Amino acid sequence: MEIWINPRCGKCRVAVHALDDAGAEYTVRRYLEDPPSSAELETVLQRLGLEPWDIARTDEPVAKDLGLKDQAAWPRTPETRIRWIAALAQHPILIQRPIITADDGHAVVARTEEALRGVLPGRKQRK
Repeated sequence: MEIWINPRCGKCRVAVHALDDAGAEYTVRRYLEDPPSSAELETVLQRLGLEPWDIARTDEPVAKDLGLKDQAAWPRTPETRIRWIAALAQHPILIQRPIITADDGHAVVARTEEALRGVLPGRKQRK
């Protein structure tokens, strides 16, 4: 299991604490210091079942500079998917956090207690 965190983020600290309390074995990736490549983002998005705009933090200053909220400039379409992924790879601060990739192949954006429970050891197996 791996968790992508920003140590300054409260939700990231909560997730790490929950993993520790559950006795989970995991690796911490400080994704601002060790940014994911476009290929890694593609893999994580596939595991999440999400699109890049779904995990973009559009209220960040760099997002405002890029105009990510302007759907005319940044449409959310299959044709612009690669552009979105490139922006996330170039500006990792735009990536929603924490992201946990579980050993069973799925991943979650662990911003809610429910999402976090979905990757903790001892959870019910997904069907």
